[in-house]
Amino acid sequence: MKLEFLQRKFWAATRQDLDCFVIDNNGFILISKRSRETGRFLGEVDGAVLTQLLSMGVFSQVTMYDYQAMCKPSSHHHSAAQPLVSPISAFLTATRWLLQELVLFLLEWSVWGSWYDRGAEAKSVFHHSHKHKKQDPLQPCDTEYPVFVYQPAIREANGIVECGPCQKVFVVQQIPNSNLLLLVTDPTCDCSIFPPVLQEATEVKYNASVKCDRMRSQKLRRRPDSCHAFHPEENAQDCGGASDTSASPPLLLLPVCAWGLLPQLLR
Repeated sequence: MKLEFLQRKFWAATRQDLDCFVIDNNGFILISKRSRETGRFLGEVDGAVLTQLLSMGVFSQVTMYDYQAMCKPSSHHHSAAQPLVSPISAFLTATRWLLQELVLFLLEWSVWGSWYDRGAEAKSVFHHSHKHKKQDPLQPCDTEYPVFVYQPAIREANGIVECGPCQKVFVVQQIPNSNLLLLVTDPTCDCSIFPPVLQEATEVKYNASVKCDRMRSQKLRRRPDSCHAFHPEENAQDCGGASDTSASPPLLLLPVCAWGLLPQLLR
């Protein structure tokens, strides 16, 4: 079933002055009145309701870890002598800067005459590549991020969120035979005083002992001892059969004809 068809059926059955959402068991919006909210996390759209659902036990927060993440290196230096630049390094940096400025000067004044357009294009490419080189390098790290899981034991729940001068009423109900939930909220009450609930990843900082233990526990990856290129129950005739592809004679003659007609076309 396509999402557009499901949305049309859903809005045909729920035409009223309420905010209706269909979310999955991890809190991501599948259907909303506003198309820009489709696919987003409920905590980003309505942090007040998700905070209340967490306090009621409808959703629970689980911490997940990414052991193959990339992070920006820390800006602090290990010693006071590290920022000092040696004379040779300073000379190489100055020479590289002079060469770059010379190339930009030649491209700007179009020394190559009719190649001005190509020079401008090369200039833009040079600036683009030079800009990317200035970005901070990334290094491997471990990160942690929150994941929210629906508790299926609670099939239906309702609550009220105190949002200062008003109260926001909501009802959540499990959709039978699916991992989806129907959430209905009151759009008239502004609950922007509640911050959004985000799923941002943060770097895990280890102390020296824990970091050493993690490095010892990590196993090195290696190739298998033998190659498994086939399986006894595999039928080779079910494969793509690219080796049986035959060349087309007209396609083979096409380069020869083009080579013979090229001198006549250039006259």
